[in-house]
Amino acid sequence: KIEIVHPGIDLENYSQKYEKEELERIRNKYKLPSEYILYLGTIEPRKNIERIIKAFIKYKKEVKDDLKLVIVGNKGWKYDNIMKLIESMGTDIILTGYIDEEDKIPIYKLAQIFVFPSLYEGFGMPVLEAMAAGVPVVTSNVSSLPEVAGDAAILVDPLSEDEIFEAYKKILSDDELKKEMVQKGLEQAKKFEWKKSVEILEKIYEEI
Repeated sequence: KIEIVHPGIDLENYSQKYEKEELERIRNKYKLPSEYILYLGTIEPRKNIERIIKAFIKYKKEVKDDLKLVIVGNKGWKYDNIMKLIESMGTDIILTGYIDEEDKIPIYKLAQIFVFPSLYEGFGMPVLEAMAAGVPVVTSNVSSLPEVAGDAAILVDPLSEDEIFEAYKKILSDDELKKEMVQKGLEQAKKFEWKKSVEILEKIYEEI
């Protein structure tokens, strides 16, 4: 009685090339640093932002001090503790708040890593968007996220700060791995083009 039709992505839009000047304009507009780990989504408990931050703190202490964390998105619910933790980090965390939709893809493209270790996710569109934009992804090994990410991302236990930290370290210390993940991510994103979603839906209608 149930057929699955995944949401799709406009790959052409995400694979477009941006001039250096345009990327720098976006960097300046949102005061983005030269190197950053990116989270994009609502600021609320199920998104696991506190562990993203704690793993980031560990990385800064043990590996590289000049890396920043950029958090893009609006406040959801029960965000007080998350905001306190963000504020305690001073200039190491950039909180952009709302961004213009047309600026989203360049913000992905400027990032070194996209991190999205949600505790629960209905689908996980940002994971797909990041892969389509050519960014290595760290996401959860639970809920719907492994299905979206396939073998293109590093899957972590979302309850383990250490696993998130190790994933940061692995990607940022290995350029070959980074290139391989970008390539696999683009291939994975191709499985979720709108055209394919439409074909599946059309077939279901015909069978009915």
